[in-house]
Amino acid sequence: MYAVTIADGALRWSEHPDPVPGAGEVLVKVMAAGINGADRFQLMGLYPAPPGSPADIPGLELAGEVAALGPGVERFGIGDRVMAIVGGGGQAELCVVHERHLLPIPESVDWAAAGGFAEAFTTAHDALFGQAELAVGERLCVHGAAGGVGIAAVQLGIAAGASVVATVRNEALRDQVAAFGPTVVAPDGFGEHGPFDVVLELIGGSNIGDDVRSLATGGRIAVIGTGAGAKAELNLLELMGKRGRIHGSTLRARNLEDKALAARGVEKHVLPLLAAGTVTVPVEATYPMAEAAQAYEHFAAGGKLGKIVLVA
Repeated sequence: MYAVTIADGALRWSEHPDPVPGAGEVLVKVMAAGINGADRFQLMGLYPAPPGSPADIPGLELAGEVAALGPGVERFGIGDRVMAIVGGGGQAELCVVHERHLLPIPESVDWAAAGGFAEAFTTAHDALFGQAELAVGERLCVHGAAGGVGIAAVQLGIAAGASVVATVRNEALRDQVAAFGPTVVAPDGFGEHGPFDVVLELIGGSNIGDDVRSLATGGRIAVIGTGAGAKAELNLLELMGKRGRIHGSTLRARNLEDKALAARGVEKHVLPLLAAGTVTVPVEATYPMAEAAQAYEHFAAGGKLGKIVLVA
């Protein structure tokens, strides 16, 4: 097979041995694979792949057709359309995925959207509901709402009956984000629109002080992105006074069981919304997988709404 390959700090379209599925695993012929911030960090040498994932093939999410089955696979058959989060290796012609991590693709969803779904919506769903315990009627603030995870979180919050405020730095994108239903504001002064029961932090340390000040009593801050910096100065007295809590997480390094549980939560609660068109995957652009370097440059330039996806 051919795959997007990290070599000497650059991306190449190079040949690799075909992967072989083991017990409980499925070989997927990849039709689309979204680009995520972690892929860029891996390219830069800042975020190595976890054990068991290819060290030189990026890609945390994919969509494709089942091409072969390993021993003991029961749920999927040859030719089924599937999508998943993977530890790496998704930006390739073939990728092995454990069947418990796979999600069926609704018939109405095309390859590009499916290729950009799994990482964004699983991350957002896990952070909002599995960790921050967002409830009906609560107030949610989503920082960095124009990105893939951000726009997924906005849609999930609205679908769950929350009141959503979305911060978007790029003024040109604010109307497009607002079309999904939130109140869209500039990042500066977002706290004036609180207090918030939940803050989804995708920007990083520079926001933490204002996040705490904007919390309602008992509020929760979920940190899942640090693109604008990983360090923050925190007033613990303010946090104590709000009886608030801050937690952070990543998905990539979780064990098989934890990833399977996250996938089942998305399958139960989010796939019906995707199938009905209640939530969608905005795709900013698609690129042939062999032109990944150009796609990564587009991603790094910012100013996009939703996902950039590599397609077969």
